[in-house]
Amino acid sequence: MDNTVSLHQALIYAMVTITAVDAKVGDLELTRIGRLVQNLPVFKNFDPERLTHVTQECAEMLQVDGGLDAVLALIGQAVPSGLTETAYALAVEIAVADLNIAREEVRFLARLRDALGLDKLITSAIERSATARYQSA
Repeated sequence: MDNTVSLHQALIYAMVTITAVDAKVGDLELTRIGRLVQNLPVFKNFDPERLTHVTQECAEMLQVDGGLDAVLALIGQAVPSGLTETAYALAVEIAVADLNIAREEVRFLARLRDALGLDKLITSAIERSATARYQSA
């Protein structure tokens, strides 16, 4: 297993891992990842054709013993301080996409927050903002 990944890989790993932690990877979540990668400025230099490969790479890492810890370490190392909130926001965006945040996803977000060195107040604001976007009347 490589011990470094690119920024784009790390951001995708954060989104893929949040989908995998509850053992229910849904089409809605995968479609949302694809849309985010295609549309957000942070991915402007990423070839969307690589998305499937990067997704599979992350999924394979998560299958081995200690895989989640390894993926979190890679994310923490690859994301520069100016984009840590972006990485967290991407994971939250995927978590709320199905309008049901599982307990495992909450635990992963706490671990991601720590890996990225983010403050709880900031992550709470990111979570609340994402939740507000998906509320219906």
